[in-house]
Amino acid sequence: MKNDFASTGSSDEGSSRRRQILEIAAQLFARKGYRGTSMRDIGEQAGVLGGSLYHHIRSKDALFVELHDAALDAAEERIANAVYAQDGPWAKLEAACAAMLDIQLAPDSLTTPMMNDFREVPDKVREQLIARRDRFEDLFRTLVESLPLPPQIDRSIYRNLLLSQLNSTADWYRPGRLTPAEIAGQMVAIFRQQ
Repeated sequence: MKNDFASTGSSDEGSSRRRQILEIAAQLFARKGYRGTSMRDIGEQAGVLGGSLYHHIRSKDALFVELHDAALDAAEERIANAVYAQDGPWAKLEAACAAMLDIQLAPDSLTTPMMNDFREVPDKVREQLIARRDRFEDLFRTLVESLPLPPQIDRSIYRNLLLSQLNSTADWYRPGRLTPAEIAGQMVAIFRQQ
């Protein structure tokens, strides 16, 4: 997912500068991880010296949470729009999976690196990230609840297995053979077999 962060600030120039800092920070976090990225790195890349960075950013932890949440907000909106355009529970699930894979498999995706850095962050930050991730997964919870599954299928296990498969696709995917939409179609076909 490309960088698309809402900016806050008292002036257009300040907002523009903050947006630039957020974009640089997101790229650094995606490339170097939470632990490997320092506020000094962000300041140097953004051309902001010392304490000036803290005029725009409260802390590294707050910055990481903000970027993580913004990436998930944008992903959730895109997936919800894809689902809304479909009829029927299986078509909705496939659209959600295809949109999620489009986001995760994009070469400039920030969502996957931001989501995969949970082990590196302090406990308080991790709790915030997990709470936002759980809200994101409500979309898939709703989709799975509407599926005509046999009663012996545990929907929580079904959902978690599906999300695990979607989240690990970037580990093995190579462009060229199948598109993200085709992979989503294959996954849903497999999960439809029960």
